[in-house]
Amino acid sequence: MKISNKIKCTGFPCMDVDKNSYVLPSADIDAAKIKILMITEAPPIDKTEYYYAAGNPFYLQTTVQAFKDAGENVASMRDILDRGVYITTAIKCGKTQYAVSLETMKNCSKLLEEEIALFSNVKVFMLMGDVAIKMMNNIWKKQAGKKVIPAGSTYKIRKLAYYIGDKRVFPSYTPAGKNFLIEKSKRRMVAEDIREAMKLIH
Repeated sequence: MKISNKIKCTGFPCMDVDKNSYVLPSADIDAAKIKILMITEAPPIDKTEYYYAAGNPFYLQTTVQAFKDAGENVASMRDILDRGVYITTAIKCGKTQYAVSLETMKNCSKLLEEEIALFSNVKVFMLMGDVAIKMMNNIWKKQAGKKVIPAGSTYKIRKLAYYIGDKRVFPSYTPAGKNFLIEKSKRRMVAEDIREAMKLIH
């Protein structure tokens, strides 16, 4: 299936995003084989740098590096998908400011909830960044009456194991973008989290 054929934003109500950079994964995905949902923050303003763009987009370059840091021999998005990992963004338009408003997160949570419902065999959620954590917490509070990830700095709370039902949930950092290559401590933690998540599905 193609996610871009299954869900779509209507009306584009958000005020603090670039609607021209709205994008959804376009790859052909076998949902039954997906065991890990990796949810990052937002797509880039330049669609050609998006994970699923043609060629060797920058968001994919840093994400491939994160998987390599974790010991996974991958070179493409197809390699990552073939390992049972689906990558998406919590919001579907590029950010125009550093922060994302609560209203935008609320609007995009509806799309994200529809998206994750397409995957029935998921064993692990990897929430890469504060926006992904907040949005999934809100979805789970709506669905199950509780937030899964507690408030606090990610480097502190990531030391504990969290679950929604029998699914493991990792609070982590985004592997996409220039900062990932600069911030060595976050890069190390992302690799640790990917490594642990991969162990859980093998």
